[in-house]
Amino acid sequence: MNPNDLKELRELIDFLKENKIGEFDLDRGDLKIRLKFESAVSGVDMSQLGRLLAPQAGAAPVHAAPAAAAAAPIDEDAGLKPVKSPIVGTFYEAASPGAPPFVKVGDQVEVGTVLCIVEAMKLMNEIESDVAGEIVKLVATNGGPVEFGQPLYMVKPR
Repeated sequence: MNPNDLKELRELIDFLKENKIGEFDLDRGDLKIRLKFESAVSGVDMSQLGRLLAPQAGAAPVHAAPAAAAAAPIDEDAGLKPVKSPIVGTFYEAASPGAPPFVKVGDQVEVGTVLCIVEAMKLMNEIESDVAGEIVKLVATNGGPVEFGQPLYMVKPR
């Protein structure tokens, strides 16, 4: 790239950042550029970008995609407290196959309430809630593996 091309590229990057464009592809002959910004949150007037990057004769088109969402992403777990696995093992929501789960979504729990079992090395470990509140989400999969520190449930504290 010559110095003039680098200057244009810098201007392009500044434009993309200012207008919060999430992704950008440019294909002009042997020049291929793909940019992706993680912090982009809103769209841009695409006509401005088209004028800025009018393709040269015979060049492939330019594609720019606004960020995935027009508004900031919503954290649906905001205000919730995860109950995490203290060990690596297999998650079970009931004491035995066919038995009802210890807790289900919507249940109120106290500190010390048994929520589930994590089997590790043939030992069944009861996992107790470390927060009082309402179970709002089951995160782990019954019979599936869990890692140390992995959320098992999300609880809305009282």
